[in-house]
Amino acid sequence: MAFTVGEHSARHMRRIVRTFLARWDMAELADAAELALTELVANVVRHVPGRHCNLLILRRPGGLRVEVTDGCPRPAHTRGGGGDELAEGGRGLLLVDAVTDRWGTVPLPGGKTVWFECDAKPGSAPPTM
Repeated sequence: MAFTVGEHSARHMRRIVRTFLARWDMAELADAAELALTELVANVVRHVPGRHCNLLILRRPGGLRVEVTDGCPRPAHTRGGGGDELAEGGRGLLLVDAVTDRWGTVPLPGGKTVWFECDAKPGSAPPTM
């Protein structure tokens, strides 16, 4: 899904993710997935000229993968040591790291994809095809 995002877009994208997770019997992943997606969308709003991005939500065996692709070649990074710990920016990906099982970034010509995965907890419904 392609979007031009704004200040309130994350709310709508959270609803989309929550709907998919409920349908896939993985509602226990909703809080983490919504928070991580909010941070990725906020990064697009703050750092991507034109605020254009693509959102991909994938059901995978044992969990969920979410990808946000944008046209900004500047790499995504976490706040490293030595910076102003009270500064407003730079902590979003640390939050993504804290609430997801895995995340990463894939550089693309003229942009990047930032992704995260959340694993379903044991006892969740098995995937159906």
